[in-house]
Amino acid sequence: MNVARNFLVMGSLYLVIGIAIGMYMGAAGNHDLAIVHAHINLLGFTLMAVFGIAYKVFPAMAEGNLARYHFYLHAVGSLILLVLLFLLMSGMAGEAIMMPLAPISELLVFIGVLIFAYNAYSKAN
Repeated sequence: MNVARNFLVMGSLYLVIGIAIGMYMGAAGNHDLAIVHAHINLLGFTLMAVFGIAYKVFPAMAEGNLARYHFYLHAVGSLILLVLLFLLMSGMAGEAIMMPLAPISELLVFIGVLIFAYNAYSKAN
């Protein structure tokens, strides 16, 4: 598994989605999805690009299971959270659907970030 590549590829996909939502909002004059747009660009593109670049620059960080755990935790947590946020902000679902899944997805992302921080501290030199 090439963790750096996986983060960069997924980040690129989120960038395309984020730009598409931004273009839609601008063309429609409807900015109801601004929060979704921002979260897709930050959680999806920016963080994944930073993680991918870090794993590329410090290859020792990509060795072992920690990087793989980080990737899956961030990928799954972000996807769930961003879909839920889209459903909420587009009016397709109410807040009730967010409650059981949103905190879990946020926790997945947070645990992934903790793993990344530990990995960076212990292996990035």
